[in-house]
Amino acid sequence: MLEVALSFRSEVDAHGRTRYCYIYGEGIESPNLRLHPGDLLILTLKNELTATAAAQSTMAMGLPTGASAQSGDGPCAGSQMTPDATNLHFHGLTIPPVCHQDDVLKTVIQPSDAPFEYRFRIPQNQPPGLYWYHPHVHGLARTQVVGGASGALIIEGIERENREVVGLPERVLVIRDEDLLNPDAVSKDTGQKAPAAVLDRDGDARNTGNGSGKPAKDLSVNFVASAYPDYKSGVIKMKPAAREFWRVVNASSITYLNLQLLFAGKPQRLGIAAVDGAPVNVTGGSYVIWQNHLGVPPGGRIEFIVQAPVAGEEATLITRSVNTGPGGENDPTRAIAKIVATAEAAQPRSALPTSASPVTHTDLPWLGNVGPVRTRRLYFSEKLQDPNDPNSPTAFFLTVEGQTPVAFDPRSSVPNIIVHQGDVEDWIVENRSTELHDFHIHQARFLMLEWFGIPINEPFLRDTVPVPFWDGRAAQYPSVKLRMDFRDPNAIGLFPFHCHLLEHEDGGMMGLIRVDPPETPAVSAPARNSHTP
Repeated sequence: MLEVALSFRSEVDAHGRTRYCYIYGEGIESPNLRLHPGDLLILTLKNELTATAAAQSTMAMGLPTGASAQSGDGPCAGSQMTPDATNLHFHGLTIPPVCHQDDVLKTVIQPSDAPFEYRFRIPQNQPPGLYWYHPHVHGLARTQVVGGASGALIIEGIERENREVVGLPERVLVIRDEDLLNPDAVSKDTGQKAPAAVLDRDGDARNTGNGSGKPAKDLSVNFVASAYPDYKSGVIKMKPAAREFWRVVNASSITYLNLQLLFAGKPQRLGIAAVDGAPVNVTGGSYVIWQNHLGVPPGGRIEFIVQAPVAGEEATLITRSVNTGPGGENDPTRAIAKIVATAEAAQPRSALPTSASPVTHTDLPWLGNVGPVRTRRLYFSEKLQDPNDPNSPTAFFLTVEGQTPVAFDPRSSVPNIIVHQGDVEDWIVENRSTELHDFHIHQARFLMLEWFGIPINEPFLRDTVPVPFWDGRAAQYPSVKLRMDFRDPNAIGLFPFHCHLLEHEDGGMMGLIRVDPPETPAVSAPARNSHTP
């Protein structure tokens, strides 16, 4: 059992930015929560947000102050949404979407409420890996997450799934974005003329299309910021040539990451062991995927093996530019941490066990070998209030094909999709807008089958995936094809699917799915042209 009491606090910093943080004990910020499958988590959350800080926040993307998510009183009944309300979502965990576990639709905690208890048991079949926790009140998620409200949650035992990581020293890196510290600064000379900064209606820099210019947000690693335009980042000290296991969560509100480790300017290979908390070898053994850059969308996680440089070699962790589309925010190339190899470096605080007992896998067949009971089509879309003004207010939609595009209404509990526990479905998710969107679903996982029509052969499951942007001209919209898994009985209930760019989610780009108990024992046909990885 892990029992922990967190206080949720805020303050306005010297630059007028509202900062949010979970505090444990005497000032420990956003602690890593570590549990094993089968463990009980008892987490009490006391909302200590101040009226002064809340007054600095904005609800421009969500509901007006005083609106109600559902009728009723008390934290479990959708009490009034105010700028200082909050709750918690345990991103990636397959636990029931009910109050005191992982409900984000009705659970609204006010500063006047007593400490609120979250109590749930980690499922025995929860894959070992990296997850995270953050607030999820509709209309407030962006404000609180961009202010720093997030923390890592680790399900232990990945060394049992992959012997390549046994005994490795471990680092947990939470990468957050935050409002620019120097929004009026001019881009540094990068060998090309810096493009003029074009801002969207939220004041974020739009995509320049050339990988440079002012970013939409600054980035930080474990709260150590690398601020535009100098990008003077923090330092990670490592033993020379040492192998380590890095666990990275992209806890950003809107920023896509494309991580790369440079030694003397040259990209290094990184050994991926898990994505979104799912080990890449679903059958166990020794297997990693070696890449020289790692894409991680907002809400995504990636865990990989790193080898340190030799002593004295210049090394930097950067994020390469991500093309978010003509309507998207600017994510330029920039440094986010400096790597220093020195014999005096302290060992990381934690390491994986030096031995690993065999793991017992689920009796369920691999998702790729299960045929879907049906196929659905969904699509992202946007609508400007004034089509002639790109900075006019935007409505955001995530629509099931055949339904009318409507912004999510937190006062409604009518599901957009109804399935039964035991079902496996294929979802084709299109992007009919000119910016990159980031599909995420609670309580379930999926296998990506196709990316923009190209078959994908991934040996792991995801809970978050970017959907390519439309160029505004092509006759066919870009899409991803996903095999959705609703076989877990913990998924029974009502929960959301949405874009994990939080200003889009808060702006209405969200839908509801209800998983009902099975009517009859689930039987699925075998999939064609599938394999067991």
